[in-house]
Amino acid sequence: MQERIDWRSLRFDWNHARAFLATAELGSLSRAADALDLSQPTLSRQVEALQQALGVVLFERAGRGFVLTHAGHELLDHVREMGEAASRTSLAADGRTQTLQGSVAISASDVYATSLLPDVVADITQQHPGLSIEIVVANDRTDLRRREADIAVRSYPTEHRDLIVKRLGSDQGGFYASNDWLSRHPVPVTPADLESVDMVGYPGQNWVLKGLRELGFPISERNMRIVSESHLAQWAMVRAGAGVGIMTLRVGDADSTVQRLLPELKPLSFPVWLVTHRDLRTSLKVRAVYDALAARLSFAD
Repeated sequence: MQERIDWRSLRFDWNHARAFLATAELGSLSRAADALDLSQPTLSRQVEALQQALGVVLFERAGRGFVLTHAGHELLDHVREMGEAASRTSLAADGRTQTLQGSVAISASDVYATSLLPDVVADITQQHPGLSIEIVVANDRTDLRRREADIAVRSYPTEHRDLIVKRLGSDQGGFYASNDWLSRHPVPVTPADLESVDMVGYPGQNWVLKGLRELGFPISERNMRIVSESHLAQWAMVRAGAGVGIMTLRVGDADSTVQRLLPELKPLSFPVWLVTHRDLRTSLKVRAVYDALAARLSFAD
């Protein structure tokens, strides 16, 4: 039998708890205010109101920021559960939306956001005038269960019972260097020649380097002279002649300022998935966008 709620014990406003949760997770009032689309003074008042309602101090000032008190740490997990429940409620409600009106957020890397999505999104907004599309540029993992996006285009597998995943196929990539770089360095003719070149890549992505070595490319962290979390920043460095980098063939082969190295070798291959939350798959607006992406973004394996 489900335990009944003691309504008289609920002495605080959910909006105030949400302000506390955002501040605790994002680490500052300014970032939390931006995330919740509130002014910083309003957010500060909401956190203070929660402290007053509960009779505890949740934060202590440390320099220019705030740190959780012992009481704040004890309450955080409970409030986080509330936040997750609120997200599930919002997801369930959105999943019942049966109109082609409103906003749909699509998460993708900066390369895919600029090279794959524009034509598809232009067609979607033309076909469905009531829809608006938000492009969430994220080169790391976005949490669809917490509504960081409605749909994600990803190059890594996702396993969770709340998510629906469709494999779009495999994209292809290669090693590229600018014409200027090639005028100053010997042209690599075998994978072994890459062992001594300066590379542009990702910080701390040892699993990527491990995968390249397994394919026969002797590249290590020593090669990584320039690193960035942004794919587009990496590509700008490659085009400027700073080193050798990896890019999708769709982008790299179309750029006259660079050349693909070792073109006789089989291109690098990596799978691409389309992901959405199971609840949102029943939403007409999300389903329309999801189906359009699935139809237009298919890759040959």
